[in-house]
Amino acid sequence: MNLFDVPDILPEEEQTELLLNGTTRIERIVSSGQTSDWYDQTEDEWVCVLEGEGELEYADGSRQRLRAGDTACLPAHLRHRVSYTSAPCIWLCVFRPAE
Repeated sequence: MNLFDVPDILPEEEQTELLLNGTTRIERIVSSGQTSDWYDQTEDEWVCVLEGEGELEYADGSRQRLRAGDTACLPAHLRHRVSYTSAPCIWLCVFRPAE
């Protein structure tokens, strides 16, 4: 799989599981202008924008703009949502149990 191969038309966000073992999950997420509802996840999450731009909004009202190469660490139960994505925006996400 090439992480940068994306469909020309993407009506919905596309999530592809790249690895799943007992404790860790790695996903590629391709967004094309989609935003999300609020997340309150039980896992820690590390994200990296590989292509495009995205913005995370946190429950305290702060925002974090991510461009290609930028990363963010989201500890479990940090309420957040995706408030903006470019078309396309390719995310690499690693999920693991909270410590």
